Parts: sequence; structure tokens; C-alpha cells
Amino acid sequence: MTDWSTLSDACGSADHVPALLDRFEADASGVWSELTDHLCPGLDTAFSASFAALPRLADLASSCGEEDRRWVLLAAGAIMACASSGDDVFEVFSAPIADLCRLTDQCLRETGDAEDYVHLLQSLLSFEGVEIWDRCLEGLQSGEYEVVCPYCGVDMFVVIGEDGCFSASDDYSLREVERVPLRPSVSAELEGLAKRLYDRTLADGQQLVARGLPYLFGRAACPDCGTAFSVADRVAAPWVRR
Repeated sequence: MTDWSTLSDACGSADHVPALLDRFEADASGVWSELTDHLCPGLDTAFSASFAALPRLADLASSCGEEDRRWVLLAAGAIMACASSGDDVFEVFSAPIADLCRLTDQCLRETGDAEDYVHLLQSLLSFEGVEIWDRCLEGLQSGEYEVVCPYCGVDMFVVIGEDGCFSASDDYSLREVERVPLRPSVSAELEGLAKRLYDRTLADGQQLVARGLPYLFGRAACPDCGTAFSVADRVAAPWVRR
């Protein structure tokens, strides 16, 4: 039995967390923001109560309806995105994490909306302990990444969207702004996580998401200095632990 009085969340004592989880069970979409504000308010901030909530979240995900399940999996995924692959949380909570991983895998196969799909795919990676990319796929849905040129240091956009795939160092909605086309990887040559994500998104019928992955794991050139670089390396750079 969890002694919540010995644990903490973003507001201090976690005494109130069981009641918060009860309200989340009754209204997952309505309480989701409040729950995450308490248990994982930042992309790298979690608390002792956050991980202690995983068994309850796994139980909720197993028993609730399809729409509520998505909110539960996203909440649990946001918590796990704050864990490092070497943390003992993966051992201590291995059973609920395995359940959450299985349910997310199933939910992905049944999700048609691209935005929901990308968020759930990040949750799946977080349950598997895949760091960085459990929070860095959202640009495939939003259509852009903000990165820094590794050579001249200019701030720039890498755009991967229906209107094109290119880099630009200014507001690319303006006609006169230079757009430098991205160079996608050949899909047949993708390796490791990139290949796995590409094959998975195709198998799940997410062609738009799949189409963006060779660009995300491809090459870009800086519009200012002209030097080429790996898109994925620059997207991941702010999250690489030093």
C-alpha cells in the first residue's frame, strides 16, 4: 500500500494525489492538465509521487473506454519521459510499465488521427526507455522544428510539412525568404530507431507521419552559411545529456 504522505509532487506533499487520480478516473480529459501539472509539470521534471502513480494509471488504462484510455496513456507517457533509461523506476514499476506499453501499442494500431498518433508514439517510446525521441517527434505533427546551425549558430526553422520540406532562417511564410530543400534519407537505408519508426508508421496506415521521417533523419543546409548537417542531430541536441 502506497504511503502517499511520504511522497511529493510539484506542490509538495502528495497526500492529495489519490483523490486527484479518482477525479482523473471520472473525467480523464477534463482533469488531464491538472494531473500533469502536479506529476510532470516540465519535460524533464517528475517527482516520487509521479512514478508511484504508474500502477493506478496502468489499472485505469486497462479498464476505461477507448477515448479515456488515450488520456491515461498520455499522462503516464509524460511521466515516463522524465525518467532516464538507467533509473530504477523501470525495474521497480516494471509490471505497470509493461501493461502501459502493451496498451499503447494496441491503441496506436487503432488510432487514425495523426496528432493523436504522434503523441501516443512518443508515449510508447517513453515506456520503452527510448530517450530524446519520446519528446521530439511532435515536429512531425506541427510541421516544424526550431534548431540552431552547429556551424554559424544562427537560429533557423526546419520545416517538414505538406507545403514542403526545407530550412529557413527567417519567417518562412514570407515569399522572399530563402528556402533550402531538405535532403531526405533513402527509406531503404534507414537504420535503427529511424527504420523502426518508419516501418511502424507505415504498418499503422500513418502515411503522412511516415513521409516525414526520412526528412527528420535526413540532411539540411543552413541558409546563412550553407553548411550541411544532420536534422536529427540538431533536433536532439538540446536534450543530449552532458
